[in-house]
Amino acid sequence: MDRRVSLLGTGELTMRRQPIHIDRDKLRAAIRKLGNQHIFYMLSDAIDLLPPAKLHKIAKKYLHLERLRPDAEEATRSSLLADVKRFEKASLAGEYYESFDVNSRNCTEQSSGTSAWIAEHGRLLDRCVTDIKKSDPAEVREAMDILFGLLDHIDECNDDIVFFADEAGSWQVGVDWARVLPVWFKVLSATAGPEEFAGRITALLSNHYCYGRDKMLAIARRTATPDQRKALAQPTRKSVRS
Repeated sequence: MDRRVSLLGTGELTMRRQPIHIDRDKLRAAIRKLGNQHIFYMLSDAIDLLPPAKLHKIAKKYLHLERLRPDAEEATRSSLLADVKRFEKASLAGEYYESFDVNSRNCTEQSSGTSAWIAEHGRLLDRCVTDIKKSDPAEVREAMDILFGLLDHIDECNDDIVFFADEAGSWQVGVDWARVLPVWFKVLSATAGPEEFAGRITALLSNHYCYGRDKMLAIARRTATPDQRKALAQPTRKSVRS
């Protein structure tokens, strides 16, 4: 389940259709009941939503603004793919890895490094979804493949990207697969041959989203070219016979 969707209540659909007035006192009370990692995720999302003037006003209360000036080479917004590659490099270098001594009281907690990694991974996947209309499909696909590859790296029991106190696995990252995969299908269809298209999809669903496999395969078929659709049907028939 998506880390943000999991925080929504019964009014989710109404909120998506039209904004509703939020009682700020009730919001503060609800936030107090959230875990620290969910508060971190909310703050990460808010950074992207706040206009520069309001972001400046809030940041200066808690941080030294001079330390937050952009580096010369990053003064302008870099490309999605460049940001994803930079994130991959930092992840594999262990820059987000932060462990702690686990006991019965803290076994469900996350370190700040793990929360930061999950938030950044989600933010970059969100950019992939929103950038599809204005970016080169090949670049969006490469960016998404890198982000998926980091999840595979975690599931290979490599203890160098993030630290989970209990039941380690990429499922704890909380990717909103129902939102992300249809975008990936589009860029994959535009850049892959039939066999690669089918193989990549069936493998990813098996590894990360078995629960939604049938629904996602139906969406992938609608996205595919005739040859890709034919190739996608072949492994499906094999799995049924087995």
